[in-house]
Amino acid sequence: ARWFSDSEAVVSTQSTGDLKKMHIKEKPYLYPTRMTYKVSLKEKALPEETKIGDLDTFCDGSVLYFKDLGPQIGWSTVFFAEYIGPIFAYLTFYLARGYIYGATTPTTTIQNIACAMYVGHYVKRVLETMFIHRFSKATMPIGNLFKNCTYYWGFSSFISYFINHPLYTPPGCNLCVYLGLGTYLFGELGNFSCHIAFMNMRPAGSRTRVIPMPDSNPFTLLFHLVSCPNYTYEVLSWIGFAIFTSTFYAALFAIVGGGQMLQWALGKHRNYKKEFEKYPRGRKAMIPFIL
Repeated sequence: ARWFSDSEAVVSTQSTGDLKKMHIKEKPYLYPTRMTYKVSLKEKALPEETKIGDLDTFCDGSVLYFKDLGPQIGWSTVFFAEYIGPIFAYLTFYLARGYIYGATTPTTTIQNIACAMYVGHYVKRVLETMFIHRFSKATMPIGNLFKNCTYYWGFSSFISYFINHPLYTPPGCNLCVYLGLGTYLFGELGNFSCHIAFMNMRPAGSRTRVIPMPDSNPFTLLFHLVSCPNYTYEVLSWIGFAIFTSTFYAALFAIVGGGQMLQWALGKHRNYKKEFEKYPRGRKAMIPFIL
């Protein structure tokens, strides 16, 4: 069987990776991670190693859909940019209080702990990007870099500005302090545990996908109830931070971030159910027993 990509014939022994090389010859501005092929608009993109002749639905005259994804940037590059930025944004208001507010009083214990909590979260995320995360895709659209950085850097600046302000009023009750700190630490440990579990499910250098299941770490038992417990724990972490600091922008960040993570979780949950026939039926996306 023979098909055509633009002006060049395609034979059944060629892979989608070979088709990309053909396209690059015709249009040099393209590169492999910028291109994708599908057998139909509703299907997932074909892996580079897929042989044209191995596609069951293909025959003479069949159509292979090609899409230019636009300029791309590496996932890890975006993660580093969006996570390192909040560290500097938060520390700017924390360390330069005298210049920004004209403050002469030292920071309070609550402000010091809040700084450790906020900066500590993003230090953890940077280290996870370096040593733990294994991405199923190499790149994303470059526009995501500006969108994500605006979101993370902007919120970090607002949160830090009000928490480190000389007129900041700490929580009025010790319960909020201990409850908030405890919830934050519980969420951070759970989130980290789930990231370790995800890493162990995907061998280094592969794009293997399996049904997520818990390991010996008790924090991962949440995999029995939801597809994305890492998001569940992260939302808990930010709720804890909002309770601890009792500030509007910290609460807003938890709500907005939680909403975005829920959308991601619902998408991943749908993909899991579509990909795996025996996916656990009672499992929800992010919120146990609900959604």
